[in-house]
Formats: sequence, C-alpha cells, structure tokens
Amino acid sequence: MTLLALGINHKTAAVEVREQVAFTPAQLEQALAELRTLPGVREAAVLSTCNRTELYCVTEASGEQAILDWLGRFHGLAVSDLGHCAYHYLDGEAARHLMRVAAGLDSMVLGEPQILGQLKEAYQLAREYRGLGGELERLFQHTFAVAKQVRTETGIGENPVSVAYAAVSLASRIFDNFAKAEALLIGAGETIELVARHLRQAGVKRLVVANRTRERAARVADAFDGEAIGLDEIPDALIRADMVISSTAAPLPILGKGMVERALKQRRHRPVFMVDIAVPRDIEPQVGELADVFLYTVDDLHEVIEENRRHRQVAADEAESLIEHGVGAWLHERRVRSAGELIRRYRSHGEALRESAEAQALAQLARGEDPEAVVKRLARQLTNKLMHGPTLKLREASGAGRQDLLAAAETLLLSQDP
Repeated sequence: MTLLALGINHKTAAVEVREQVAFTPAQLEQALAELRTLPGVREAAVLSTCNRTELYCVTEASGEQAILDWLGRFHGLAVSDLGHCAYHYLDGEAARHLMRVAAGLDSMVLGEPQILGQLKEAYQLAREYRGLGGELERLFQHTFAVAKQVRTETGIGENPVSVAYAAVSLASRIFDNFAKAEALLIGAGETIELVARHLRQAGVKRLVVANRTRERAARVADAFDGEAIGLDEIPDALIRADMVISSTAAPLPILGKGMVERALKQRRHRPVFMVDIAVPRDIEPQVGELADVFLYTVDDLHEVIEENRRHRQVAADEAESLIEHGVGAWLHERRVRSAGELIRRYRSHGEALRESAEAQALAQLARGEDPEAVVKRLARQLTNKLMHGPTLKLREASGAGRQDLLAAAETLLLSQDP
C-alpha cells in the first residue's frame, strides 16, 4: 500500500484557484465517500483551509492522477488547470509533508498554531465519515505527537503570529489612531475571535461582529464588549465601519460591489480598509475597484508574514530536525508492521510441521515403539523438514550469484546459538 498526499496551497496557487477547490463542511461527507470508491483507494482524509486543500490517501498504487482527476470533477474544474499548481508526495515524503503542515512549517505564517487544530478537525471528520483505517489512524496520531514535541521543545510557537495578527498589523499601517476607528468583523470562528483580540489590544474600542447565526456572533462580541448583528444588518453597519475583516465559510461572497458602493455614498466617501481572509472569498474582487476602498486578500499579507518568518527561522530549523526524527520513527514502525504478515505465515508453517511430526510420534508411541527411538526420529525428521526448503533456496541463490540473499540468510538463519 502507498501513502499519498496531494493538494494545492498558498505557495502553488493564487486565492482565485484555492477558493475553487476548497471544500465546504457540508461537502466533506460526500467527498470522503467518493474518494473511498475510487479504484485502489483504501483510506482518505481531507484538509481544507483558506491556504490549502490537501487529500491524504492510502492506495494500492500511487494513484495521484486518478485522485487529481477526481478533484477536478468534484469541483467542476479542468484537470489541466489543476495540474499546474498541484503537488503530490508518496510514503515517507507524504508523512514528512503532513508533519511539517501540523507543526506550522508549511504555513503562510511560519509556526502559526491554528493549522494543528484544523488538522485535528480533518482527522475527526475522516473518522466520523469512515475515511480512516489503520494506516492513516497511526499516521495522524504519530503526527500529532511530533507536532506537540515541536511546540514543546522549540520556540516555534512563542509570540504566535497568525493571519489574523497579520491583518491587524496591516491595518495599523493605514490607521494612525485605532481608538477612533470602528471595526466590522464578519464571521464568528477562531480567526475572527483572534482578530477581535488583536484589535482590542491595538486600541480599537468599537467592534461589531456579524454572523449568519446571531448567537455565535454574540459569543465573540460579548467577550470583547462588542455588538452582535446578523448578516442582514451588514449594509447599515458598513456605513459606520472604518475597517472590515471577514472570515467565513460561506460558498458565495457576502459583500458585493453595489452594497459597498451605497455605503460609501452615505459615508461621504470616507475610505474603508478591508481584509478578506476567507477562501472562497467573502468580498467580491470588484469591491477593490472602488476609489475609497483599500481591499486586501489573504495573499496580500506576505510582507507582514515574511518578517515573522525571519524571526522564527532558528526555531524552524530545530523543528525540521525533530520532524526528520519523527519521519524516521514512523517509517521504521511501518516497515516492522509490513513484516507482520510474513512472520505470521512463517510461524504457521512451523506450527504445521510440528503438529504433523508430533502426531506421527504419538502414533508410534501408541503402537508401543521404543520412546527413545521415537524421540530421536522426531527430532531428526523435524530438523530435516525445517531445513529442507531453505537449503534448496540457498543452493539456488549460490548458483545464481545472489550474494545479497546468502548474506541475508546468514543473518536470519545463523544469528542464534544452538
């Protein structure tokens, strides 16, 4: 069986492509079911975030083209377009990639902690929808242990900088005084909660949180003395908002050009700073064409993020070393497990020979034959049966010049003293 990791991320594809291959929570059950029906696919898990969509599969063969074809069909995209930005890894390289993702080493923000939680959610969903078997189960558990070790033994998670922090940091370059600005946050997930925390720490006093479910908006807003509203109240909130930061799982944009344009007129064209962290995007790209809007997407946060990356590089190098050790340990355990079936067959063969010799000896004793002669005959016959097959194979290997087999046989057959 082959372990395969296939996907696209922020380094290989722009947000316009990533949003087309992102899976909504409602699609994951169907996606995992379809993946499991592909020829040769035995296990599957799907990780889908704003920066990456990745499929982890256990297949009978490498199978990357079949899975890429399926990904294109599922999202109605040309496979040729996906092929330019997709990557795949097999076996040890696939395990290494997953561990680097879990540790935040493959993230846009080096060492960001949110990805580990997202990966654990992907694992739980794969378990719930029966995508996991023994191979992926062991890999994910091993990966979580390695990621914990990286967080514990390196400084990769010190002063954590997330996409949310980068968005607020970018806003600080636009606003001289956060205390005078009103912020509209769209969404109520972990990212928006982090945004709210960073904005409060930066001095923003007026926060409005909009969400499809008002109760969830209230949970975030109440924690930061903000106001909770429904999505239908966004047009009025836009009139007051000096900055808008959005991160939802909505499949279609929430803010359109017309809605923003009407709000700008009532604001008398006071400028608005907007950051769209969502994939698929929450804000129509055409909004950025408006003269009084400064619109940024998650891909525009690179400058802030690169500064963070430089500060964390030493810790990242330490983390890479721990991951190499983790990959080696996983490969070793996998190789040991792969020998299990051979060991079981070998022991079963030995037991069959023993049972046959034992039955024959007991029958001889029952007929009254000399016990000493029976025992000696049993030992001789059992030894001959155990050695006959290997002896023939050793002669064949010697005649064929297979020194590798002869050396292996010496290790396997003569490693134990009589």
